[in-house]
Amino acid sequence: MKLCMIGTGYVGLVSGVCFSDLGNDVICVDKDIKKINNLKKGIIPIYEPGLEELVLKNYKNKRLNFSSNLKESVEKSDIVFICVGTPTKKNSNRADLSQVYAVAKEISKSVKKFKIIINKSTVPVTTGDELEKIISKKVNKKFFSVVSNPEFLREGEAIRDFIYPDRVVVGSNDSRSQKILKSLYSPLISKGAKFVSTKRRAAELIKYASNAFLATKITFINEIANLCEKTGIDIEDISIGIGLDKRIGSRFLRAGPAYGGSCFPKDTKALVSTADKFKTNLSVIKSVIRSNHLRSDLLSKRLSLILKNKIKNKVVSFLGVTFKANTDDMRDSSSLKLIPFLSRKGAKIKYYDPTGLKKEFKKLKNVEFSNSIHETIKGSDIIIIHTEWNDFKSINFKKYSKNKKPIIYDMRNIYSPNKIKKLGFKYFGIGR
Repeated sequence: MKLCMIGTGYVGLVSGVCFSDLGNDVICVDKDIKKINNLKKGIIPIYEPGLEELVLKNYKNKRLNFSSNLKESVEKSDIVFICVGTPTKKNSNRADLSQVYAVAKEISKSVKKFKIIINKSTVPVTTGDELEKIISKKVNKKFFSVVSNPEFLREGEAIRDFIYPDRVVVGSNDSRSQKILKSLYSPLISKGAKFVSTKRRAAELIKYASNAFLATKITFINEIANLCEKTGIDIEDISIGIGLDKRIGSRFLRAGPAYGGSCFPKDTKALVSTADKFKTNLSVIKSVIRSNHLRSDLLSKRLSLILKNKIKNKVVSFLGVTFKANTDDMRDSSSLKLIPFLSRKGAKIKYYDPTGLKKEFKKLKNVEFSNSIHETIKGSDIIIIHTEWNDFKSINFKKYSKNKKPIIYDMRNIYSPNKIKKLGFKYFGIGR
């Protein structure tokens, strides 16, 4: 099939590349000409394991192309995916849909034969209705169908999630589009993915409800971890004990920093905003948002206690600063609160992340990027394992800390407390 992906951000690029790898002809479109030229050279704008190899392979085989000409790309395609950003509006919980609506207006100028227009951006309920209204101002309704087909890609696992999804959700108000999209996704369905056919509004809500529930699980286990710290219980035992209940499941029951990234923070807020619009109180999700917002402050206070409130001139080393492993995404990462907090208190901060130096810390006092784990932890008073990169799971702390034994603050519970303590280090974890 001939596909057009509008937007080469996380969703558009990964989805487009994977569709091309399944044998479709795909054009990825972006108004950023520099980004398009870089993609043609194999320069990838995001860090995602395996993505660069797939881009090079499919671009070489001419199944994947990149363009800044939206009109021409839409005209050449049968199915058009809208994959632009929907960030939170300033001073509001609402999703900013300006990019989605702007793209819809552009698409309407290029529809001359029947096209399926798919919204893959995460949007509130009724957005599809609005898109239909925008496009129908210039195009007869018999020449297009607006569909909701949300993505469920985890950063760091996106390619695997695309190829082996739990489910494919297609929300359409006409059977013709459902049949075509079931055919498009047939290679994934044949591998075991469930094809969920719904009305358009239901598909929009499935995406938001999924992310809100996962955010709730993370927040729940973090709050239980707080109780564990007060009662001398290991949160790992609790996670295993409740996770083995099939009704609950073990995934997303890992205590740690606040959730962050491109989805959970903005989607939980947007869902609450949508509920408010329809005069419905989502009290549970409101509590999740508040608890997660306070999480970094709580970790900052615990860090102060660990250092006995003597932070000035302490050498603090961060291993990982992104919100999770296998991504370069800094959005709503706890490090964006923890590092400035320590900087204001007069600490000397070093950090290492496999995805490199971060512009977010350039203007902060006494904060420097190190090129290796060894350089980062050398001479430290405290080592904070902030992100669970594989690089940090087998560190020989004794080898790197011969003259000085730093405190280990393991925010991901990667290490065994007993083993670290036997080496002569003070160890602190989350919920331990």
